[in-house]
Amino acid sequence: MIGVPEAAGKLPIKMLHDRILVALRREDGERRSTGGILIPATAQVAKRLVWGEARGVGSGVRQVKVGDQVLFSPEDQHEVEVHGEELVILRERDVHAVAAERIEESTGLYL
Repeated sequence: MIGVPEAAGKLPIKMLHDRILVALRREDGERRSTGGILIPATAQVAKRLVWGEARGVGSGVRQVKVGDQVLFSPEDQHEVEVHGEELVILRERDVHAVAAERIEESTGLYL
């Protein structure tokens, strides 16, 4: 975990290039299948993508805005602690999907 130095703890942060700063959704680890089966946090059948909220975007990011929900692989992330909050940094190309109110031209699924 990389942390912001104490002197820079209250400074604003600007993401660069194609980078996205994402806050992970807090999950209690266990989840239920659509059929109601309890799946423990330790069970991993396949790689599972996760959702997070974009908290900052670089100037080269074209499809994601601050506040969007983004879907990405937990293996493609770099963790960082900013102002006491654990966040991850991704490249825009590592985002698999975006869920946002403004997406209207899409013919995809509603999440």
